[in-house]
Amino acid sequence: MQNVKINPYQYLVLVIFFTVGTGILIVPSALAAEAKQDAWIAAIVGIGISMLVIWLFTTIALWFPHLTYIQINEKVFGKWIGKTVSVLFVIMATYYTSSLLYYSATFVTTNMMPNTPLVALHILMIGIVVMGIRLGLETIARSAEILIVVFVALFLILAVFISPQIKFENLQPVYEVGTKMIFQSSIYLVSSSSVNAIVLLMIFPVFINKVKQARKSFIIGHLIGGIFIFLLTFLGVSVLGAEDTARQIYPGYELAKRISVGDFVQRIEGLMGSLWFIALYFKTVLYFYASVLGITQILNLRDYRPLTLPLGMLAVILALVIYPNVVYQKVVEQSIEIFFSVFIGLFLPLVLAIVYAFRKNKFKQEPDSS
Repeated sequence: MQNVKINPYQYLVLVIFFTVGTGILIVPSALAAEAKQDAWIAAIVGIGISMLVIWLFTTIALWFPHLTYIQINEKVFGKWIGKTVSVLFVIMATYYTSSLLYYSATFVTTNMMPNTPLVALHILMIGIVVMGIRLGLETIARSAEILIVVFVALFLILAVFISPQIKFENLQPVYEVGTKMIFQSSIYLVSSSSVNAIVLLMIFPVFINKVKQARKSFIIGHLIGGIFIFLLTFLGVSVLGAEDTARQIYPGYELAKRISVGDFVQRIEGLMGSLWFIALYFKTVLYFYASVLGITQILNLRDYRPLTLPLGMLAVILALVIYPNVVYQKVVEQSIEIFFSVFIGLFLPLVLAIVYAFRKNKFKQEPDSS
């Protein structure tokens, strides 16, 4: 597996897709629900905090550039505590794989095919996810490299065609909700995009051929993904208004519905739906890859591929039972899931950094910490 290598640009693209992922689907409405017309400011604050989190992750990973996050846990915490932390990490990755299956299926049933059974959509999605994982990281990275062009083109079409409908009065009065509420609402963006990016340490930097450039790719990729989320939040609030953006489950899709340029360009939301499918697919793949590879390394197995089908079936079952309905999903994702993500994706890495600081000299004497 150590022979698998992707280049820094491919990793940058994967980071963009992971950051955007569910962000462009649900973050604008979550921010607008709390920060109202200041949601775009909350997005900027969230991006700033996220960059600090990503800096922490890259720093931890570069202490042991030849190890994945699972292996770093065992190295720093010791065998049993390390494996316990790693098991929690794998549970998080598997849980969010199932969560994204639910997102993709409900998006389709809500907006396109209301009579389609959720289980059929879950199986279709996990089928292409498993296929991608079995083909390997290099294949996933190359496909991302191609599809980022499609993604950016579609996003530009959405931004350009909806921009004539921007009403700056929807953004006023600016900074009305105050600093506390803006910071509070930005936590949701941080938890959904940067804290969960801990799963990307299963790739960075061990599977990237140029380690020095890889750190830059991680940081820049996350910043670009954050800019996409900011732009969609800004467009949502300025076009739909804060209240309408907060009410919408998928405000970005509602924006696409409102595109109307003369009698020629209109009703292109189906095409815009491709934006979300591309981003959701790669985020799901990266979560699933982290969970499969994580279990493989915890159990010291030789190959992760035999685990893909059983874990895929487990993900489908969890997706069917994880949320009984969309209302419950929104409550859980804005309460329990934030604490879950922050604990595993931020608190435990901070503890790891503290333990490393005390044992730094011991690690520096060992050859594989180079």
